Amino acid sequence: MSDTIIQIKNVNKWFGDFQVLKDINLEVQQKQKIVVCGPSGSGKSTLIRCINRLEEHQEGNITVDGNELTEDTKDIEKIRAEVGMVFQQFNLFPHLSILDNCTLAPIWVKKMPKKDAEELAMKQLKQVQIDDQASKFPGQLSGGQQQRCAIARALCMQPKIMLFDEPTSALDPEMIKEVLDAMVNLANAGMTMIVVTHEMGFAKEVADEVIFMDEGMIVEKNNTKDFFANPKSDRTKLFLSQIL
Repeated sequence: MSDTIIQIKNVNKWFGDFQVLKDINLEVQQKQKIVVCGPSGSGKSTLIRCINRLEEHQEGNITVDGNELTEDTKDIEKIRAEVGMVFQQFNLFPHLSILDNCTLAPIWVKKMPKKDAEELAMKQLKQVQIDDQASKFPGQLSGGQQQRCAIARALCMQPKIMLFDEPTSALDPEMIKEVLDAMVNLANAGMTMIVVTHEMGFAKEVADEVIFMDEGMIVEKNNTKDFFANPKSDRTKLFLSQIL
Protein backbone atom coordinates (compact mmCIF):
# COMPACT_ATOMS: atom_id res chain seq x y z
CA MET A 1 0.00 0.00 0.00
CA SER A 2 1.56 3.26 -1.16
CA ASP A 3 1.63 6.26 1.16
CA THR A 4 1.24 8.57 -1.86
CA ILE A 5 -2.06 10.42 -1.50
CA ILE A 6 -1.69 12.92 -4.37
CA GLN A 7 0.10 12.16 -7.62
CA ILE A 8 0.46 14.77 -10.35
CA LYS A 9 2.05 13.59 -13.60
CA ASN A 10 3.05 15.76 -16.58
CA VAL A 11 0.21 18.22 -15.96
CA ASN A 12 -0.23 21.11 -18.37
CA LYS A 13 -2.89 23.78 -18.33
CA TRP A 14 -3.73 26.75 -20.53
CA PHE A 15 -5.97 29.77 -20.15
CA GLY A 16 -6.64 30.41 -23.84
CA ASP A 17 -3.19 30.74 -25.45
CA PHE A 18 -1.43 31.33 -22.14
CA GLN A 19 0.14 28.24 -20.59
CA VAL A 20 -0.26 28.59 -16.84
CA LEU A 21 1.12 25.15 -15.80
CA LYS A 22 4.03 23.50 -17.60
CA ASP A 23 4.87 19.82 -17.10
CA ILE A 24 4.09 19.67 -13.41
CA ASN A 25 5.16 16.51 -11.58
CA LEU A 26 4.55 16.16 -7.87
CA GLU A 27 3.92 13.42 -5.32
CA VAL A 28 2.48 14.13 -1.89
CA GLN A 29 2.64 11.51 0.86
CA GLN A 30 0.03 11.05 3.57
CA LYS A 31 0.53 13.48 6.47
CA GLN A 32 3.08 15.45 4.45
CA LYS A 33 3.06 19.27 4.70
CA ILE A 34 4.09 21.10 1.53
CA VAL A 35 4.41 24.86 1.14
CA VAL A 36 4.23 26.30 -2.38
CA CYS A 37 5.75 29.74 -2.87
CA GLY A 38 6.67 31.96 -5.80
CA PRO A 39 5.84 35.31 -7.37
CA SER A 40 2.32 36.33 -8.37
CA GLY A 41 1.19 34.67 -11.58
CA SER A 42 3.56 31.72 -11.22
CA GLY A 43 0.72 29.14 -11.27
CA LYS A 44 0.66 28.30 -7.53
CA SER A 45 -3.06 28.84 -6.97
CA THR A 46 -3.97 27.21 -10.28
CA LEU A 47 -1.97 24.13 -9.31
CA ILE A 48 -3.82 23.54 -6.05
CA ARG A 49 -7.18 24.42 -7.63
CA CYS A 50 -6.57 21.63 -10.15
CA ILE A 51 -6.28 19.11 -7.29
CA ASN A 52 -9.99 19.38 -6.52
CA ARG A 53 -11.06 20.29 -10.06
CA LEU A 54 -11.91 23.91 -9.38
CA GLU A 55 -9.69 24.32 -12.45
CA GLU A 56 -9.49 21.72 -15.20
CA HIS A 57 -6.09 20.59 -16.49
CA GLN A 58 -5.82 19.80 -20.21
CA GLU A 59 -2.91 17.34 -20.20
CA GLY A 60 -1.47 14.86 -17.75
CA ASN A 61 -2.93 12.97 -14.79
CA ILE A 62 -3.94 13.93 -11.27
CA THR A 63 -4.77 11.13 -8.84
CA VAL A 64 -6.07 11.87 -5.35
CA ASP A 65 -6.28 9.02 -2.83
CA GLY A 66 -6.44 6.45 -5.63
CA ASN A 67 -9.09 8.30 -7.66
CA GLU A 68 -8.03 9.86 -10.95
CA LEU A 69 -9.55 13.24 -11.75
CA THR A 70 -11.48 12.83 -14.99
CA GLU A 71 -14.57 14.36 -16.61
CA ASP A 72 -16.66 11.99 -14.48
CA THR A 73 -18.58 14.09 -11.97
CA LYS A 74 -18.82 11.13 -9.56
CA ASP A 75 -15.02 11.07 -9.32
CA ILE A 76 -14.94 14.83 -8.79
CA GLU A 77 -17.54 14.64 -6.01
CA LYS A 78 -15.65 11.78 -4.36
CA ILE A 79 -12.41 13.77 -4.41
CA ARG A 80 -14.02 17.01 -3.22
CA ALA A 81 -15.47 15.16 -0.23
CA GLU A 82 -11.91 14.22 0.79
CA VAL A 83 -10.17 17.51 -0.02
CA GLY A 84 -10.91 20.59 2.09
CA MET A 85 -10.05 24.00 0.69
CA VAL A 86 -9.50 27.38 2.34
CA PHE A 87 -9.35 30.46 0.10
CA GLN A 88 -7.99 34.01 0.41
CA GLN A 89 -11.52 35.30 0.77
CA PHE A 90 -13.49 33.51 3.45
CA ASN A 91 -16.50 32.64 1.22
CA LEU A 92 -18.80 32.32 4.24
CA PHE A 93 -22.57 32.70 3.79
CA PRO A 94 -23.29 36.10 5.39
CA HIS A 95 -26.94 35.24 6.20
CA LEU A 96 -26.03 32.06 8.13
CA SER A 97 -24.58 31.84 11.63
CA ILE A 98 -21.05 30.52 12.08
CA LEU A 99 -22.49 27.21 13.29
CA ASP A 100 -24.84 26.94 10.29
CA ASN A 101 -21.99 27.76 7.88
CA CYS A 102 -20.14 24.77 9.31
CA THR A 103 -23.05 22.29 9.38
CA LEU A 104 -24.41 23.03 5.88
CA ALA A 105 -22.13 20.68 3.89
CA PRO A 106 -22.14 17.73 6.34
CA ILE A 107 -25.97 17.83 6.41
CA TRP A 108 -26.51 18.28 2.67
CA VAL A 109 -23.56 16.44 1.16
CA LYS A 110 -22.88 13.74 3.74
CA LYS A 111 -26.54 13.44 4.87
CA MET A 112 -25.41 13.75 8.49
CA PRO A 113 -28.17 14.21 11.10
CA LYS A 114 -28.36 17.87 12.22
CA LYS A 115 -27.51 17.06 15.85
CA ASP A 116 -24.36 15.11 14.82
CA ALA A 117 -23.34 17.87 12.39
CA GLU A 118 -23.68 20.49 15.14
CA GLU A 119 -21.61 18.41 17.56
CA LEU A 120 -18.89 17.99 14.92
CA ALA A 121 -19.01 21.70 14.04
CA MET A 122 -18.61 22.76 17.68
CA LYS A 123 -15.64 20.41 18.02
CA GLN A 124 -13.95 21.93 14.95
CA LEU A 125 -14.76 25.49 16.01
CA LYS A 126 -13.22 24.70 19.38
CA GLN A 127 -10.11 23.39 17.63
CA VAL A 128 -9.62 26.79 15.96
CA GLN A 129 -10.65 28.57 19.19
CA ILE A 130 -13.83 30.31 18.06
CA ASP A 131 -16.48 28.01 19.54
CA ASP A 132 -17.66 31.02 21.60
CA GLN A 133 -18.61 32.78 18.32
CA ALA A 134 -20.84 29.97 16.99
CA SER A 135 -24.13 31.88 17.18
CA LYS A 136 -22.78 35.05 15.55
CA PHE A 137 -22.88 35.95 11.86
CA PRO A 138 -19.74 36.33 9.71
CA GLY A 139 -20.13 40.13 9.56
CA GLN A 140 -19.82 40.30 13.37
CA LEU A 141 -16.40 38.61 13.33
CA SER A 142 -12.92 39.91 12.56
CA GLY A 143 -11.17 38.75 9.40
CA GLY A 144 -8.98 36.37 11.38
CA GLN A 145 -12.00 34.85 13.10
CA GLN A 146 -13.80 34.47 9.76
CA GLN A 147 -10.80 32.69 8.26
CA ARG A 148 -10.64 30.35 11.25
CA CYS A 149 -14.34 29.66 10.73
CA ALA A 150 -13.57 28.83 7.08
CA ILE A 151 -10.92 26.34 8.27
CA ALA A 152 -13.39 24.78 10.74
CA ARG A 153 -16.03 24.58 8.00
CA ALA A 154 -13.62 22.69 5.72
CA LEU A 155 -12.70 20.34 8.59
CA CYS A 156 -16.38 19.52 9.19
CA MET A 157 -16.29 17.46 5.99
CA GLN A 158 -13.56 15.37 7.70
CA PRO A 159 -11.19 15.65 4.73
CA LYS A 160 -8.01 13.63 4.28
CA ILE A 161 -6.25 16.57 2.62
CA MET A 162 -6.38 20.33 3.22
CA LEU A 163 -5.48 22.88 0.55
CA PHE A 164 -4.83 26.49 1.53
CA ASP A 165 -4.68 29.22 -1.12
CA GLU A 166 -2.89 32.21 0.45
CA PRO A 167 -5.15 32.01 3.53
CA THR A 168 -3.63 35.05 5.25
CA SER A 169 -3.16 37.44 2.32
CA ALA A 170 -6.49 39.26 2.87
CA LEU A 171 -5.92 39.71 6.61
CA ASP A 172 -4.61 42.60 8.66
CA PRO A 173 -1.10 41.83 9.94
CA GLU A 174 -2.21 41.40 13.57
CA MET A 175 -4.75 38.74 12.56
CA ILE A 176 -2.32 36.59 10.58
CA LYS A 177 -0.82 34.85 13.61
CA GLU A 178 -4.13 33.47 14.89
CA VAL A 179 -4.85 31.86 11.52
CA LEU A 180 -1.32 30.48 11.18
CA ASP A 181 -1.54 29.10 14.75
CA ALA A 182 -4.72 27.21 13.79
CA MET A 183 -2.91 25.82 10.74
CA VAL A 184 0.13 24.80 12.82
CA ASN A 185 -2.18 22.88 15.18
CA LEU A 186 -3.76 21.16 12.21
CA ALA A 187 -0.35 20.22 10.84
CA ASN A 188 0.74 18.89 14.24
CA ALA A 189 -2.39 16.73 14.33
CA GLY A 190 -1.16 14.94 11.19
CA MET A 191 -3.26 16.50 8.41
CA THR A 192 -1.91 16.25 4.85
CA MET A 193 -1.55 19.89 3.75
CA ILE A 194 -0.56 21.89 0.68
CA VAL A 195 -0.28 25.58 1.48
CA VAL A 196 0.26 28.38 -1.01
CA THR A 197 1.71 31.21 1.09
CA HIS A 198 4.36 33.91 1.42
CA GLU A 199 4.59 33.29 5.17
CA MET A 200 8.10 31.85 5.26
CA GLY A 201 8.16 31.60 9.06
CA PHE A 202 5.20 29.23 8.81
CA ALA A 203 7.00 27.27 6.07
CA LYS A 204 10.09 26.87 8.25
CA GLU A 205 8.03 25.72 11.22
CA VAL A 206 5.59 23.34 9.53
CA ALA A 207 6.63 22.28 6.02
CA ASP A 208 8.35 19.00 5.22
CA GLU A 209 9.07 20.29 1.73
CA VAL A 210 8.99 23.67 0.03
CA ILE A 211 8.27 24.13 -3.67
CA PHE A 212 9.22 27.27 -5.56
CA MET A 213 7.24 27.97 -8.73
CA ASP A 214 7.88 30.52 -11.45
CA GLU A 215 6.26 30.97 -14.88
CA GLY A 216 4.10 27.86 -14.47
CA MET A 217 6.97 25.53 -13.61
CA ILE A 218 8.32 23.93 -10.46
CA VAL A 219 11.76 25.55 -10.39
CA GLU A 220 12.90 23.99 -7.13
CA LYS A 221 11.60 21.44 -4.63
CA ASN A 222 13.53 20.49 -1.53
CA ASN A 223 13.23 19.62 2.13
CA THR A 224 12.61 22.78 4.13
CA LYS A 225 16.00 23.05 5.80
CA ASP A 226 17.95 22.78 2.53
CA PHE A 227 15.48 24.96 0.63
CA PHE A 228 16.25 27.93 2.88
CA ALA A 229 19.86 27.17 3.77
CA ASN A 230 21.07 26.08 0.36
CA PRO A 231 18.77 27.00 -2.55
CA LYS A 232 20.11 25.63 -5.85
CA SER A 233 18.42 27.82 -8.44
CA ASP A 234 19.44 31.46 -8.93
CA ARG A 235 15.75 32.29 -9.38
CA THR A 236 14.96 30.80 -5.94
CA LYS A 237 17.86 32.69 -4.36
CA LEU A 238 16.58 35.96 -5.80
CA PHE A 239 13.03 35.31 -4.60
CA LEU A 240 14.18 34.40 -1.07
CA SER A 241 16.45 37.44 -0.88
CA GLN A 242 13.43 39.64 -1.66
CA ILE A 243 10.99 38.15 0.83
CA LEU A 244 13.17 37.05 3.77
